[in-house]
Amino acid sequence: MRSVRTVVTVGALALAAAVFPTVLAPAAAQASRPVPPPPPVSEEQAEPTAPPAYTPTVYPEVPDALTKTVAYGRHHRQRMDVSWLPGQGRRPGVFVLHGGWWSSGDKRSTTAIARGFVAQGYTVFNVNYRLSGQATWPAQRDDLLAAIAAAKRYAARYSFDAANYAIVGFSAGGHIAAAVGTYKNGQTGLKGVVGMSPVISPLTAFADGAAEAVSLHGRKLRQAAIQLAGGCQPYGLCEKIWASMEVPWQASRGDAPMLAIHSRGEFVPPLHSQLLQEQLRQVGVPMTVRVIPGARHSSALYGDASVSKQVYAWIAGVLRPSAR
Repeated sequence: MRSVRTVVTVGALALAAAVFPTVLAPAAAQASRPVPPPPPVSEEQAEPTAPPAYTPTVYPEVPDALTKTVAYGRHHRQRMDVSWLPGQGRRPGVFVLHGGWWSSGDKRSTTAIARGFVAQGYTVFNVNYRLSGQATWPAQRDDLLAAIAAAKRYAARYSFDAANYAIVGFSAGGHIAAAVGTYKNGQTGLKGVVGMSPVISPLTAFADGAAEAVSLHGRKLRQAAIQLAGGCQPYGLCEKIWASMEVPWQASRGDAPMLAIHSRGEFVPPLHSQLLQEQLRQVGVPMTVRVIPGARHSSALYGDASVSKQVYAWIAGVLRPSAR
């Protein structure tokens, strides 16, 4: 199985080089392309090979918190649930993005996760975005940018420190989070991005999903990436949209630090994040990739208390305490 992964990986990188020779030229010059193979996972990034005992994450109720559903655009999917602690000064913010193959899912699936961040003392924005069947890329990235802009506009209302926030995305939501984290030359006030099983490289998903030995989930992810691009494969007139979707090509020195967590055996392999890690390394931006034993994906992986605690600790390290 490992040999299949290696062949498919090389194919994905070759596909990127072959498909985007002109579209990706500026990025290539900036980050010293061609891309070398991703570095091996270091000892401090890798977890033991035996799966640890699973302890469910507990998301406590926060009786003093207020929650309001807010529109940040005209489409019915452009909504977010804002939860905050009133009367306690401005607090750092956390934006949460659900997964679902870009084509499904809802903020209701991350309500408990959002509540966990409220319990940590943050103002939390649990964001819905337009799905790929409703709008093609980059609509999803634009929706998160619009949600952040709306949150900043009404920061005082929600006790939010607009200069001090992080984004946490799950699976497809992790792709959107990382795309915003690498958009242009960084976002004002964004201090960190966390991806849980993030689909960082749609091109890799496209190539992997064509392999003979691919799982049903891997095949579905390939089709989901095609749908995100408007139903087209990464050739000809579709080059630019696939280039825009490919997060590793967007890395720049103004980007925020990132943390990505994958299971060793899941269908979105750590390679996705290692590709971005290498590009960010070349421009001096730190990114940590952690690999957990097992095959849990996205929110199921986060549901292990040992994993969610790592995320809480990392976010606490990048979000400074806000002035009261």
